[in-house]
Amino acid sequence: MSKKIAVAAGQICLDITPKFPEHLTYERVDQVFYPGKLSTMDGLVLALGGAVPNTGLAMQKMGTEVRFMGKVGTDGFADVLRRLLLEAGGDDTYLLTDPDVETSCTMVLAPRGLDRMFLQVPGANNSFTAEDINYDALKDAALFHFGYPGIMRNFYLNDGEELVKMYRRVKELGVATSLDMVFVDPDTENGQANWRQIVKNVIPYVDFFVPSAAELCFELNPKEYEAWVERAAGRDVTEVISIEKDIKPMADLLISWGAKVVMIKCGLQGLYLRTASKDVLLRTGTQVSELIAESWADKELFEESFVADVVKSGVGAGDASIGAFLSAMLQGYPVEKCLQYATGAGCGCVEEYDSLSGVPSFEEMDARIAAGWKKQGLKID
Repeated sequence: MSKKIAVAAGQICLDITPKFPEHLTYERVDQVFYPGKLSTMDGLVLALGGAVPNTGLAMQKMGTEVRFMGKVGTDGFADVLRRLLLEAGGDDTYLLTDPDVETSCTMVLAPRGLDRMFLQVPGANNSFTAEDINYDALKDAALFHFGYPGIMRNFYLNDGEELVKMYRRVKELGVATSLDMVFVDPDTENGQANWRQIVKNVIPYVDFFVPSAAELCFELNPKEYEAWVERAAGRDVTEVISIEKDIKPMADLLISWGAKVVMIKCGLQGLYLRTASKDVLLRTGTQVSELIAESWADKELFEESFVADVVKSGVGAGDASIGAFLSAMLQGYPVEKCLQYATGAGCGCVEEYDSLSGVPSFEEMDARIAAGWKKQGLKID
């Protein structure tokens, strides 16, 4: 089978991550942050951030040829970002430069024991539009993956009109599509967007929809998400949600709206997968439908998460999972193996501070699995 090309597009930024002391583990945010407190860090990590490098480089590490599409400014952060992308083996050919905007950057706060927190400057990502996609570079691609419309202003305005426009154009080229979401602050402009309608509008043009459980619940039913938070009582919501009662109904709704393959990231519990019928899967891209239409049809699967040797940072873990899942799919692996690799990649990612160095290859994951890689065993039915 010839090597297939994927395009990773959308949000890109420079991640600035303070290294919290390894011997400290926290149970509550107020143990880390309160007025007047000075916390000493063990260092600082500058790394590529966003869906474009996180997912794209993970896919490339797993044997997929990737083209990277995003937008940066002309400032010093842009220079660092481009250098890091090239050093990681990526290509900046399709990165756009806009001298009128600043390069996006994110302060990533990842205290051990707590979910990550982000302080972000959107910068160039807010000026990105459907016209910034190089559609000529998509014509020979098998897959178009786009990440984080929730923090790219033009893609959530007007009920996602620009997002739908972009996906429709990509589908007209016969290319399979993938979409990843991001959790947004309910009190900001992007948090006030009509996300349920946005998802409903774009989902008929999305072949692989790969959100997290928290993102998806907030988008489809904000009040239900509030109930999840109350139930969690300060813990990560994915520790208390039920796959059968909470996750499956959302997947059912997405399938009814025209979704083809839905993979929902459920944190430490694992990954839930739901697929449509063969007739629907035949409408994925021309290079992809031949891989999945027969063997992936009408599936409902759940893969429990693996146990990490050490947890340093959760940055990029979801993107790594997606990268492994999509790469394995493009290389013709069975759906069950794609899901297993996805959980393994996410686990490996958290064992390092940055979003790439801990991501294992398929061969490395096979070796750990053969050696008895332990599962979390946290699934809540």
